[in-house]
Amino acid sequence: MRHRIAVIGAGPAGLTFARVLHRHDQPVTIFERDSAPDARPQGGTLDLHEGLGQLALSKAGLLAEFQTLSRPEGQAMRILDTDGTVLRDWRPRPDERANPEIDRGQLRDLLLGPLDVRWGRRVTEVVPGTRDGVLVRFEDGRQETFDLVAGADGAWSRVRPAVSSVTPRYTGVTLVETSLDDVDTRHPDLARLIGDGSVAVYGVNRGLVAQRNSGGHVKVYAQFRAPLDWHTTPDRTGDRNRRAGGDAGPDPADAEAVRSRLLALFDGWADPVLDLLRGGAAFVRRPLYTLPVSHTWAHVRGVTLLGDAAHLMPPLGVGANLAMLEGAELAESVAAAPGLDDLDRAVRAFEERMWARAGRFATFATAGLERLVSPDPAEAIALFDEVHVS
Repeated sequence: MRHRIAVIGAGPAGLTFARVLHRHDQPVTIFERDSAPDARPQGGTLDLHEGLGQLALSKAGLLAEFQTLSRPEGQAMRILDTDGTVLRDWRPRPDERANPEIDRGQLRDLLLGPLDVRWGRRVTEVVPGTRDGVLVRFEDGRQETFDLVAGADGAWSRVRPAVSSVTPRYTGVTLVETSLDDVDTRHPDLARLIGDGSVAVYGVNRGLVAQRNSGGHVKVYAQFRAPLDWHTTPDRTGDRNRRAGGDAGPDPADAEAVRSRLLALFDGWADPVLDLLRGGAAFVRRPLYTLPVSHTWAHVRGVTLLGDAAHLMPPLGVGANLAMLEGAELAESVAAAPGLDDLDRAVRAFEERMWARAGRFATFATAGLERLVSPDPAEAIALFDEVHVS
């Protein structure tokens, strides 16, 4: 029996789910609020782990194509002290394929393949328990009904309220993202500082991370503990900082104002490190939110969640990997369920497995964020050693 299946969200989780269903000849309707695949930047690079994201791609029949696109050299990681001293310089072996990098945009294109996505379809509500199944309502006034709706629509999921009243909470840590283009030609000193992969510098309750993407593009992330309204409130720690932030805080659209405030926040760090901020052309504020590490819900027939919609956690390299594997596993379970009752049992069993595994990863990621943005920068070094040495 071919079920009426919908997935909300064309990110890594939703597209992996749809691609595996496609491989099993099970039709699926994909709804995405973006107006087109290139409607907005897809973000930085992802390291896909052998037992998680790479396993998901294998289930989708895409592992060989991923290996061609990925950058094993991007696994390299260098950590500096705030004075520029190199504390750790980890480089992968030539045959190391545990966590190769791939740009998010390249991954989306790989997963899209033959899939038919309904672009520009914004979901407003998902209503389970109707006579004909699960009702999906859209911003344009249209509505459709399905046997199963999988919410893969991220942190502020419109599907989640159908199964859970829990909403994300601010962690107390904010990221401000900027980027450098054509780094090897325009910023050769920074290119050498970053190396083939990433460079990170950790101070008291703050850090700077720069990460290579393909094509000479580098993403830079300033991370620090701050109130959620950091970008709208003045910094009153000293005259220099007041001048940098202004009386009402920096206008997020004013790149120079944000840059000045960030440079004040990282005052005293080595000039080559601060050049990562000086070279950025624009800045995007990304406060970090999470769901409770033990987030579960009472099973609702016809609705489930994947990835950040189910278990939003700090970005420590596991979220997208976990989401992709969940999408692949749910798709396999759905494809093997002949009847509607079988489908419901398969989804319920999937959720039980997902909750147990996601809880372990969320606990690790939450503790990891506390150590990376810590009063004691040595905690970040210790975490690095545990991951790369032990």
